[in-house]
Amino acid sequence: MHGVGGGGRRGGRISSRDAASQRAQNATAPKVPHLLRRIGELFTPHRSKLTITIILVLVSAGLGVLPPLLTKQAFDVGLFPPDGRPNLPVLLMLVGLMLLLWLASAGIGVGQTYLTATVGNNVMGALRVRLFGHLQAMELAFFTKTKTGIIQSRLQNDVGGVADVLSNTISSVIGNTVTVIAALVAMLLLSWQLTVVAVILLPVLVVAQRRVGQVRARIATRTQESLSDMTAITQEALSVSGILLAKSFNQQPAEIGRYGAENANQISLQVRQQMSGQWFFAMVSIFLSVIPAVIYIVAAWLIQQDVPVTAGTIVAFTTVQARLTFPLLGLLRIALDLQTSQSLFARIFEYLDLVPAITDRPGAHPVRPSDVGRVAFDDVVFRYPDAGGDSEATLKGVSFQIEPGQYAAFVGPSGAGKTTISYLVPRLHDVTSGRVLFAGDDVRDLQQESLVQNIGIVSQETYLFHATIAENLRYAKPDATQEELEAAAKAANIHDTVVSFPDAYDTIVGERGYRLSGGEKQRIAIARVLLKDPPVLILDEATSALDTISERLVQSALDAASRGRTTIAIAHRLSTVIGADVIFVIQGGRIVETGTHKQLLGADGEYSRLFAEQASTAA
Repeated sequence: MHGVGGGGRRGGRISSRDAASQRAQNATAPKVPHLLRRIGELFTPHRSKLTITIILVLVSAGLGVLPPLLTKQAFDVGLFPPDGRPNLPVLLMLVGLMLLLWLASAGIGVGQTYLTATVGNNVMGALRVRLFGHLQAMELAFFTKTKTGIIQSRLQNDVGGVADVLSNTISSVIGNTVTVIAALVAMLLLSWQLTVVAVILLPVLVVAQRRVGQVRARIATRTQESLSDMTAITQEALSVSGILLAKSFNQQPAEIGRYGAENANQISLQVRQQMSGQWFFAMVSIFLSVIPAVIYIVAAWLIQQDVPVTAGTIVAFTTVQARLTFPLLGLLRIALDLQTSQSLFARIFEYLDLVPAITDRPGAHPVRPSDVGRVAFDDVVFRYPDAGGDSEATLKGVSFQIEPGQYAAFVGPSGAGKTTISYLVPRLHDVTSGRVLFAGDDVRDLQQESLVQNIGIVSQETYLFHATIAENLRYAKPDATQEELEAAAKAANIHDTVVSFPDAYDTIVGERGYRLSGGEKQRIAIARVLLKDPPVLILDEATSALDTISERLVQSALDAASRGRTTIAIAHRLSTVIGADVIFVIQGGRIVETGTHKQLLGADGEYSRLFAEQASTAA
């Protein structure tokens, strides 16, 4: 079989470290307003909670500015009134009001935190499920060209990386903005002269913040790409197959070195990301800390100029200015986080913008039951999407017809195109030209769900989940009864083996069924297909990797599974298809011979040569 390629119509911009990026390297970066609009749309289902959150934030921010104003009154009216005698009743009232305001703010803060955490985590969860669902819709070629670890990184690291932004940004932006505005208003009411001194250099800080944010965004992108590589290395090296391969070739030190090198790169990037902007914030903190001292000096100068500035005004002003400092720093940090997270959101939306190459056509209909089991190729030409337009086609004008209930075998040398035929029937790929017909209809005119429901596939590489045997079987039919499981297992010659295990059908099979033998895994896979009970069965070299005894057991199960249904067998060992109703010999992407085993042997052609070659090898 030719290497499985991928391709199709896709949009978006993908990291250069995975296959999708190869088709999108020249794409322009998403516009920031467009990106922000898409991020905002994620919150649409939570409008009511957001509205309540915004109201709470506004109330909390407003309440937060009142205590400094009450402090001014406490100084000027309660402690140091014009007559020079402290007014204790007024002072107690003002202090009581401040306590009530602080209690109210604390209570509102708890409710606000709950709402923002709920909304943020729900949005993040919905985004992760949406991304997972979209990836499920992608064609097979996408996954054959993209590392599993990189896909996992998009779901975990990228979505997880924007969690804080999704959870805290809206409330923080609104709360800090309102607090800053309220503080500025209060400062102006206290003294416009001192306010000018306090805010004169703020525009410089905003410009500097934008520059720092751009640097952090670039580092964040590289950091996520490095995380993708680390996830891919982990997935490859720590799988059962990866561990076995490393131990077989004594390559554990090399794997450790590979992971360690990427880990060192990740550490360096994380340090750079955390340190980027620290000098900026250090200077901002120094600037904001020095302002009160400057205020005292300017206040003294104003008093010398006979400008009415009381002690309460100075205390209240510095208190309000302090309340301005923290939300202002918060806004600057949020702005930096938003700039940094833009690259993560862009990576997420890049995957969401991928357009599956294989989708239902408008007007696609279910499989018609009248001709279910009839499969035909009409002058099919197929070239793998990533192979290039001028490369040699894998299939070249292939035509054949299989009648309902027939056992049809496809044989030929490796790379001839046999497995490609098995991919085109369930529409895992689309033909380059020609037609694949299923039940009399072009498969492109059928609903994919209906098409796949009518086809069962048993491949050479059996995939079992790290779950019980029963759970693996029920993947084909979630509501199957125990009796149905056992009937399918008996038909697949695996029931007696299963019940011999201590936990029988509750036996955990291990990752990819590693606790079972190859023959046992294959027979469980056959039982799973029998539970689905499709009218068309595709066997893709289902016994080629088994020993002789296991092959006989599996072949017996396959023979039972084939009864009463159309079977398409991709065979390497010709001995397994001697009894086929029709055998198609594939060579160089074309059907060169057709007939029964006896007819083809008598023709003394390619089939006869292959059969004699395998017979001599077996001898």
